[in-house]
Amino acid sequence: MSKPIVIHWFRRDLRLADNPALNAAVDHAREADATLLCLYIHDEHTAGDWAWGGAHRWWLDKSLKSLGDTLSERGNKLVLRAGEAQAVLEELLDAHDIVGVYWNRCYEAFAIKRDKAIKDHIKERGITVESFNGSLLNEPWTIETKTGGPYKVFTPYWRAMLGKGGIHEPSNAHKSLPPAPRLNSENQTDWGLHPHEPDWSHGLAKRWTPGEEYARDRLRRFLDGKIAGYHEKRDFPGDHGTSRMSPHLHWGEISPRQIWHMAVDAHGHPSKTDVTEPYLREIGWREFSYHLIYHFPDLPTDPLNQKFADFPWRNDADDLKAWQYGNTGVPIIDAGMRELYETGWQHNRVRMITGSFLVKNLLLHWTEGERWFWDTLVDGDLASNSAGWQWIGGCGADA
Repeated sequence: MSKPIVIHWFRRDLRLADNPALNAAVDHAREADATLLCLYIHDEHTAGDWAWGGAHRWWLDKSLKSLGDTLSERGNKLVLRAGEAQAVLEELLDAHDIVGVYWNRCYEAFAIKRDKAIKDHIKERGITVESFNGSLLNEPWTIETKTGGPYKVFTPYWRAMLGKGGIHEPSNAHKSLPPAPRLNSENQTDWGLHPHEPDWSHGLAKRWTPGEEYARDRLRRFLDGKIAGYHEKRDFPGDHGTSRMSPHLHWGEISPRQIWHMAVDAHGHPSKTDVTEPYLREIGWREFSYHLIYHFPDLPTDPLNQKFADFPWRNDADDLKAWQYGNTGVPIIDAGMRELYETGWQHNRVRMITGSFLVKNLLLHWTEGERWFWDTLVDGDLASNSAGWQWIGGCGADA
């Protein structure tokens, strides 16, 4: 008789360390003498317009391979399925003795709706199902203004976040995992994540190494050196003064808790030192973006400030294309946009400059820039991308 199965559903938590849902699944599997199904579902349906862009897909391809190798080293394996997430899970529940399902939460409106439906369905079957916070320092609903509502200005949000404290220590990765059930996995190459005809990803491959191990190594090197000059050098696009941790954070190859505690352990708490404050403040901006998208789910499409709902934007396909491909004739704009297309990344200050040029010089809608960044950024995060473009457009929070 085959053993029961506990599922950990990997999503944007492609790591073993400080993974609360995985930890809970491992504990359940060991207590129940069950196998552990480490599952990734490639769902190109649920997100609608926000399905993964081209640069996303390149990173995902490499990160899944890295995660699969890490799981194999610990006695398990990564099982891949493609399809609408709820349908894939229901098929597994129908075919096997599943006793528990665990995942880390996502906060976009479409993800919340999907996860609620899945959780309700699993509960109706009498199966244990739990979700966890694996991607934020604080849940979006746990920091409120004095009147009980969401923040719309970053600085008081940041003060409230620092005052709240209580950021848990990250957990270590399991050295070994319960065995995997005997289930076949789909072939990742069949998903077509790596670009071909043409393969435009050579610039990405030269600059990025996806995966949990490299994410930690990159952070250690930054903390050992460049963080000391981060406050000043982050403002200069010609200097490599930033950590470039954003894509690793987006894919959950490292958690914000790991970044926070590694930085604090190395250089002190941001309330007490000017070394960590400027850097960890950027982690705070990421938290603020998730706070916004949770409380204002239309953030990716509708101006937070409704005064801008009827703004008379221009519609000029030639100007948009010139901006996208770095052919405006303005050197720093073109350099930044070519950097983005070549490397899948753009310096934070250059994002502000190129975005402002699109919106305030060309008078093209901020959502045009948002969607181009979504397709070309390896760190394209819907919360941060939407909040950033609304800020540039002058219609968002703290604008």
